[in-house]
Amino acid sequence: MIDQQLPLRGGATRLPVRPRTGRYLVLATVFICAACGLVYELELVALASYLIGDSVTQASVVLSVMVFAMGIGSLLAKRLRSRAAVGFGLIEAALALVGGFSALVLYASFAWIGESRYALVGFSLAIGVLIGAEIPLLMTLIQRVDRQDAGGAVADLFAADYVGALVGGLAFPFLLLPMLGQLTGALFTGAVNAAAGGALVLWVFGRDLTARSRWLLIGANVAVIAVLATAAVLADDFERAARRAVYGNQVRVAVQTEVQEVVLTGGDRGSLDLYLGGRLRVSSRDEYRYHEALVHPAMNGPHARVLILGGGDGLAAREVLRYADVRSVTVVELDPGVTRLARTDRALSELNAHAYRDPRLTSVTADAFSRLRTTHDRYDVVIADLPDPGISASTKLYSAEFYGLVARALAPGGRVVVHGGPVVSRPRTYWTVEASMRAAGLRTRPYRISGRYAGFTAGPDRATGRTGQAHGWGFVLAGSAAAPVLGLDPGAPRLRSLTAPALREAGRRAESGRLRGQTPSTLVHPRYREEER
Repeated sequence: MIDQQLPLRGGATRLPVRPRTGRYLVLATVFICAACGLVYELELVALASYLIGDSVTQASVVLSVMVFAMGIGSLLAKRLRSRAAVGFGLIEAALALVGGFSALVLYASFAWIGESRYALVGFSLAIGVLIGAEIPLLMTLIQRVDRQDAGGAVADLFAADYVGALVGGLAFPFLLLPMLGQLTGALFTGAVNAAAGGALVLWVFGRDLTARSRWLLIGANVAVIAVLATAAVLADDFERAARRAVYGNQVRVAVQTEVQEVVLTGGDRGSLDLYLGGRLRVSSRDEYRYHEALVHPAMNGPHARVLILGGGDGLAAREVLRYADVRSVTVVELDPGVTRLARTDRALSELNAHAYRDPRLTSVTADAFSRLRTTHDRYDVVIADLPDPGISASTKLYSAEFYGLVARALAPGGRVVVHGGPVVSRPRTYWTVEASMRAAGLRTRPYRISGRYAGFTAGPDRATGRTGQAHGWGFVLAGSAAAPVLGLDPGAPRLRSLTAPALREAGRRAESGRLRGQTPSTLVHPRYREEER
């Protein structure tokens, strides 16, 4: 509550506007500052989820640290109430600078240091303190321009604050991200924040300021806006330099789709690497080992109709289409940008053997979960070539409910194969995938293939210059009636990395490390956690 014994310096008679107009201007500034504050918050969550992964954990860290810091900021602001106008102006300038540069510094720490968790906590704390200091000072200012009871002032301020947060929350995904991107969007938000705070203080409360305070505010706001504008002009150059630091010097294609950032490095099919959302997904040097191990064990049996969930790069489809008796292949990919590159990029289309030109292949842009809920088609083989399980959007694609939908889509005698992650470095995750499949009524056959796992590393390892981790791939083959036999179809093409005896040994290797008692993951109770990588 505002201390009613505070002197109301310069009452309504000293304002350049009528008291009611001044009140509306204060509330409009609250609205704008609240929108900017929520954009900073969402920016940190989005960028941290992209750079670090495990979106639930990152959101929890940002939100909890910010709310805690807001309490500290509110307490600290009590010391500024006697100089509320100049205090608010300086706080908004500082918030604009810190919030505007938060995304850029977070990305820089990831690109050049390889670690952005500490920067995330630091910015969450700093932004939270500055946001928390706003409301006590605004309470003082609104009572200075239009004397009203404290309860009414609180109601007005929080109403403007909450509506501003709504607008900022909607503007971030629907306007700022698609139009400006993460870096420029944060810088633009900071400029708006500084302009709004500075304009309110200098116009409405300018007569309360000393000449020194007035020039201090003008200088601070001009400097902040100039620095933010300069950074926005240089943002593209910075992003290219940071991208080279992350992916190396051979970045050939870098596009931001509606779903994720897609990066291709290397000049030809022999040196091509594909990064999705900052993580290496395909390395042309050994991708055939992964895709042969994923596809061909599932093709041991009837395989006229095949459904590929994910796999928009066309590499799993390449292996399927090597079977002459396959009649149809349906690829369900969420990101149309990936399938577009797989069709049009010379190196990637050569690597997938121009799979999208095959008349047997049909590409569908859809979420795999939603597609399975709505389709009534039945398939002999379902291949799940999806992002790794974790606390993210992909979690539902590794749930017992999802595997129930997969089982429903299988024709009699059909098989499904799933990549469950590296068995050695993430055993709990892998065996939770297997337990979730069994919970859906599928009969499972796990197997483990040696290879360089490329699911996590964003760019080459700084120490070795190599990508991925040499832990191998873990797969689960399953059927609805009985556990499939680990083997190769009599009509299988000649493979470079896989033989029937090696496949049987891969099954024994996986079973020898089985973790028993794993609880299935469900939509309402996801069981996947980030493990040591």
